[in-house]
This record gives sequence, C-alpha cells and structure tokens, in this order.
Amino acid sequence: MTILQRTNRFFELSLDLRERALVVAAAFLLAAVYLLPLWNLTMFAPQYPDGLRMDIYSYTLEGGRGGQDIKEINLLNHYIGMKDLASEDFTEFKWMPFVVGVIGLLFVRAAAHGRMMDLVDVTVLYGYFAAFSLWSFGYKLYSYGHNLAPTAAVKVAPFMPPLFGYKKLANFEVYSYPGAGAYVLGLVVLLLLISLYLAWRDDAPAVVTVER
Repeated sequence: MTILQRTNRFFELSLDLRERALVVAAAFLLAAVYLLPLWNLTMFAPQYPDGLRMDIYSYTLEGGRGGQDIKEINLLNHYIGMKDLASEDFTEFKWMPFVVGVIGLLFVRAAAHGRMMDLVDVTVLYGYFAAFSLWSFGYKLYSYGHNLAPTAAVKVAPFMPPLFGYKKLANFEVYSYPGAGAYVLGLVVLLLLISLYLAWRDDAPAVVTVER
C-alpha cells in the first residue's frame, strides 16, 4: 500500500461511538469560554500588599474588588503614559465568543458525520485558533507596554508585561498565568487528540492485514 493510499485510507476512517462522544464532550467544554476567566494578571507592590488583580474573559476584563482594581491599575498607567485598560478597546472580545461558537458547531458536525477527515479538520482549526488567540494576547500586552505617551509624568522605558510567569516592573511584581477557562480549553485539545489516536489505533490492525 503506497503512502498516498494509506493517507486516503486514514482520512476515510469512520469514527465509532466512543470517539464521537469525545468530540461532542469537547464541544460542550468550549462553554468554558463564556463562563470562566481565560487569563489572570496580579500585581504586588509595597503600597498594594494584597495585590491588584485582573481576570481576562473572552468578552470582558474584570478587576478585583468589584472592578476597583482596574481603576487603580489605570491610575498607575496614567502616570507612565500607558493607555487605560478598557474592554471596548479589545477587538478580541468582539470576535472570540462568536468564533468559539462556530468551532463548537463544527465539532458537533464532525461527530455527526463521523469521518476522520472532519475530525482532523476541526482539530487543526482549533489549534490554529488557540495559537492565534495566544499571539493576539501577547501582541496586546506588547502594544500597551511600548506605546507610552511622551507627555507622561513618569518616564519609563518601553516594556513587555509577562505573558506567562513572573516579571519585575519598577516596584511592582507582576504575575501572569492561565485562568480556569484556559485549562478547560487545554482539555479540549486533549480530547480531540485522544479521539484521533483511538481511531488510528483501531484501524492499525486492519492496515497490517491488508498489506499482508
């Protein structure tokens, strides 16, 4: 059997009930985008021993203490010439919930069709969406830290807030980590990969039989 024939055979595989159930479960887990924070940033300084916290959802920013922490962060940003953090300035909040909904429908469609080709398509699409979303978030952080107003009261060198982990910025210790929603979305990837593996594993003996 040639490589082309093997590839065509792989894409034409049918998913069994177990694999379809995993894909449907992955579709339901996408609801985490609407319910849970995707990322969290926390800032500590001598004047803020309890920290300033900000949760990033797919559709809005939410500050700690009933939104007061974002007001405090924006006040600090004003002194160094950084643009205020406002939900309406994040274009991602406009398209991300919609795109996730479409991807969820494609997951269900792939499960209904039950073909390996559809499962591969939605897995690649979801991987691209996840990578692009992470890049978009990183670029947003870069833009906020580098586009500082020259008329700011306090002059600081352009900087990049941490995308992941810890970073010292002036007298602030900044921590940036995935939120609960991001971990659930990571589980979506795992379910898709398990489904792909199970379908491939179940077909492997048949391929060996044909070659013999």
